[in-house]
Amino acid sequence: SMIPTFTKSGTKAATAAKLSAAVFAVMPANHELLKLAYVAYLANGRENLAVTKTRGLVRGGGKKPWKQKGTGRARFGSTRNPIWRGGGIVFGPTGLENYTKKVAVGAKRRAIRQALSLAADEGRIRVIETFECKNGKISETVALLNKIEATGSVLLVVSAKDALVERATRNLPSVKAVQAMYLNVYDIMNADTIVISEKSLDIVNEWLASAKKAAKVLAKAEKGGDE
Repeated sequence: SMIPTFTKSGTKAATAAKLSAAVFAVMPANHELLKLAYVAYLANGRENLAVTKTRGLVRGGGKKPWKQKGTGRARFGSTRNPIWRGGGIVFGPTGLENYTKKVAVGAKRRAIRQALSLAADEGRIRVIETFECKNGKISETVALLNKIEATGSVLLVVSAKDALVERATRNLPSVKAVQAMYLNVYDIMNADTIVISEKSLDIVNEWLASAKKAAKVLAKAEKGGDE
């Protein structure tokens, strides 16, 4: 399908970019798969910081509170047993839990294709010739995005995320720059507008349209490339 296309300065391009049907027109979407990929992204980025102490780890409790027999009270060997105030926690988190979710590579790619297809169907995608930020100025990024009517939360897809791209976007809370090969369902679903450079579009098409080509594209992307 045809899509709003702009030159690097933000003016309407003479010819509109054409989106690959194999990547941007995969309908209907499998919402269960999309949710699985979305939740997996969050789960895999989760920091496992919650840790509680068992009765053996809580400070104190070395002395037997009262003698074993003759007091009429229940027998206790420590003031740190779990049913006492100040005692240990029985089945609390240990910090060793594994919250990660595995999504098969093929399923992950399928989910990204479907998320991009939904975005295209909803008119959330813009294509730009190239994202140039010679000075890395945020004001220039804002002006360009306004010119191409990229509103709300913007996902900027570039072929190579260098220091200048980082500098031109990192202090804008509503803009996230991502390298084409790191596209994910979470970012695509959360963006109001997705701005893709022409070079990134080629990479995405090659990466997602064919499983055979994907390995070659990944290897090429690891070497890096100019925007």
